[in-house]
Amino acid sequence: MADSTNRKPDWVIAKERAKKASAAETIWLFGLHAVRDALANPAREKLRLVVTRNALSRLGDTGGLEPEITDARIFDREVGLPPDSVHQGCALEVRPLDWGSLTDRAITGEGAPLVVALDRVTDPHNVGAVLRSAEVFGARAVVAPARHAAPETGALAKTASGALERQPYLRIGNLSDGLQALKDAGFYCIGLTGDAELGLEDALDTAGGRPICLVLGAEGPGLREKTRETCDALARIPFAGPFGSLNVSNAAAVALYATARRFNSA
Repeated sequence: MADSTNRKPDWVIAKERAKKASAAETIWLFGLHAVRDALANPAREKLRLVVTRNALSRLGDTGGLEPEITDARIFDREVGLPPDSVHQGCALEVRPLDWGSLTDRAITGEGAPLVVALDRVTDPHNVGAVLRSAEVFGARAVVAPARHAAPETGALAKTASGALERQPYLRIGNLSDGLQALKDAGFYCIGLTGDAELGLEDALDTAGGRPICLVLGAEGPGLREKTRETCDALARIPFAGPFGSLNVSNAAAVALYATARRFNSA
């Protein structure tokens, strides 16, 4: 009879299983730009490169990875991509990137003292566009919860147009805890919501010279109540008309521009 006193707690077993599953997970990146940037990223673990002859001639350096040449007519079946994937005859199987901790990347990492946090933004196209804007404006990281947020996918990578390989995308256990950690490190967290009375420029004035975390929610439900409560301030992007609105990726781009301009002029 087994000694139950030596049995690991259920939460430890679940955590170990999740870690093993994560280690075994792979994703397919597709499209010439996304694949080319992933091949050039030394931090990316690359497993298989499947291309048509035409795509291979356009791809260039494969980084030492031996390509598998396939016919364009059977490419989708060979790789198993979704039917609407614009792959350009090029796909790369990889493991997800490990960007490290919130402290290493967002609090003390390279780049402007600027972070973007996403609350329940599950559309990979929106997250990809946010990553691209975050890279353009020099943000340290984009932070999102491990659950109820878009994971790394081929669609996200293609929309990010290479930024997925260079812009830290941190998936953390609890977003509110992450925001509190940023606040404890001196960040001023500004939640963007259309019903706020304070304008973004005024919120940035209130922050003074402190590091900034811009917090954005999914279109429709917006920021969760706990997220709103954790933010230092709620702000809106002023519109010229009474019915103006932006999707989350466009709102992130506008807010990043306004915030980065403050840092650059300081």
